Amino acid sequence: MSEQTPIPRILVTGAAGQVGAELVRRADGRAVIGLERRALDIGDTDAVAHALAEHRPRVVINAAAYTAVDKAETEAEAAFAINRDGPAHLAAACAQAGIPLLHLSTDYVFDGSKAGPYTEADPVAPLGVYGASKEAGETAIRERLREHLILRVSWVFGARGHNFVRTMLHLGAEREELRVVADQHGCPTHAGAIADSLLRLTDRVLVGAALPWGTYHYTGTPATTWHGFAEAIFAEAVELGLLVRAPKVLPIETKDYPTPARRPANSVLALERLAALGLAPRPWRDGLREVLSEWADERLS
Repeated sequence: MSEQTPIPRILVTGAAGQVGAELVRRADGRAVIGLERRALDIGDTDAVAHALAEHRPRVVINAAAYTAVDKAETEAEAAFAINRDGPAHLAAACAQAGIPLLHLSTDYVFDGSKAGPYTEADPVAPLGVYGASKEAGETAIRERLREHLILRVSWVFGARGHNFVRTMLHLGAEREELRVVADQHGCPTHAGAIADSLLRLTDRVLVGAALPWGTYHYTGTPATTWHGFAEAIFAEAVELGLLVRAPKVLPIETKDYPTPARRPANSVLALERLAALGLAPRPWRDGLREVLSEWADERLS
C-alpha cells in the first residue's frame, strides 16, 4: 500500500466493554482503533467530532453502552446520555464524514409479551429505562444516518467484564444451592461471536461491498432460561476444573426474585434476517466453553 493510500481504519467505541474488548482483541491485522470511555465519551458531541477528525475512520462500531439495567431506573439521565445521545452524536458525525456506523442494541427494546420469537419488524415496547434508552438510540441513528446497521443482541457474556457467567461462577464456588429464574426465556450470546460478526461486516464495507443497511437480530442458539444457562455454566465449569462440584440450581419464578427493573419474560429474537448479511448464529455453548477454557488456562498459568 502506498504512502498516499489511507490505511483502512475501524474506530471502536466502548473498547473496555465485553464486545468492544473482543473487537480489539480479534482485530487480526485490521487497523482497529479502540477507544475506552476515558478516551472518548460518546455523550459529548464535541469529543465525538474530534475523535472522527483525528482518527479518520472508514467505519465506526459503537460498542459503548450503559448496561446497568437495574441502576438505570434511578440513573435515567446517565443511561440516556450514553444510550440515546451518544448514538445520536455518532450518527450525525458519521453522516457528515460520509462513513457507516455499526451499532449494538438489545432484546430489552421488547416487552416480552409475544408468544414466539421477535422479528425486526415487531413493535418495540421497552419495560424499563435501560430498554427505553436503547430504543431511543436506535431511533436517533435511523433519523440521522442512512448507512447504519443496528445489531440487536441478547444475554451477552464474555471473558471480560461483568456478566451472568462470572456471577454464577462466583456464587457457585461459595454456595451449595442457588435459586435462579426459570420463567424468562432468551438466548445467551458470546461477545466474541458478536465481535467476529461485526468485523466480517466491516471487512465488506472496507472493500466497497454493499451492505443491506437496517436493523438485524444476532444471538446465540438455542433459546433457554436463566436457570438452564446456569446449569450449563456449572456443568462446563466442573468439567474444566473451575469448580470442584456443581451447586444445586433450583428453578424459581420472576416474582420470587424482584428487581428494580422489569425484565421481558420472552426476549427470544428471530434470526432469519441474518442470512441477508451472510451471517449465521452460533451455539452459545461453544462460546461458553471458550470463555471458561480461557479462565481455566489463566488459573493454571
